[in-house]
Amino acid sequence: VTVAGLLAGTEGPGRDADGALDLDLLVVLDAPHLDVEAGALLVESLPDGARLVLAGDPSVLWSVGPGRVFADLLAARICPQVASRLPDPGPLGELVSGIGIGELGQVEALGKEVVIVPVRDAGEAVHRTVQLVADSVPRAIGVPAEDTQVITPGHGGAVGTRALNAALKQRLNPGPGRFGGFDPGDRVVHSPVPGRVLPGRVVTADADGLHLSCAGEDVVVPPELVERTVRHGWALTAHQAMGGRWPAVVVVLPGDAVRALSRPWIYTAFGRAARHLSVVQGVEQALPRAVAEVPAKPRTTRLPVLLAPQVPTD
Repeated sequence: VTVAGLLAGTEGPGRDADGALDLDLLVVLDAPHLDVEAGALLVESLPDGARLVLAGDPSVLWSVGPGRVFADLLAARICPQVASRLPDPGPLGELVSGIGIGELGQVEALGKEVVIVPVRDAGEAVHRTVQLVADSVPRAIGVPAEDTQVITPGHGGAVGTRALNAALKQRLNPGPGRFGGFDPGDRVVHSPVPGRVLPGRVVTADADGLHLSCAGEDVVVPPELVERTVRHGWALTAHQAMGGRWPAVVVVLPGDAVRALSRPWIYTAFGRAARHLSVVQGVEQALPRAVAEVPAKPRTTRLPVLLAPQVPTD
């Protein structure tokens, strides 16, 4: 179940007579996604004696919302910690593991697991991205377009998600966008609550709203919420892609993306690829510099200070 659904009571075991979640053990995957509000609500909702296990990779981007709950809990060392992450095998695992420690090294990718595509400007970046998704990756790697995810730093600009999604829609599923900008077959992401992203496809639309298929489940988005909660999903930001894995990923880094780059961003984006990674890049040497020199941007947080008195003295 999702954290949002668990807290709202729409998913999971529900609550007991005292209002606490009716469970003995709660395991939260991708725990770095938790912001302070969700983390507090989750802990407050647990019954006395319940066990809480938080699992996640501390090197990925922090939550969209405020705070850095998972990182602060690790730093405070108030509970047992088990380091269990094993690098993915092969060139992709080697590349991502190196990024995690600040090194962007060359890897031997005899099976074209990693491909770098230099570009000179925004127009070429969009063109090469569409070419990779629609032609090159399916032909050379055997991964169809519907299993390839594009990741770029932001929504706006000449190579943001909006521009890339428009170009990819025109190539992969052209149409007039008669349902609030969407057509049947469009790849989308639905955000029912802030910070939660559900990949899916448009099925149809009627007076009830936009009908989506998300992970095999039917979702109906009311007409008044479509513009605010549904976006095209061929291209996502790294925050939107957090927690997901795809057979092939195309990371797009235009020349104006330099300021957005950091080690956690690159680690998160590159780590979404399971079999193949293409990097369309115009940032040149700014990429290895960001991996080596730009750690996570600081956030103001008092959580470690507040947790310090909780550290056992024996």
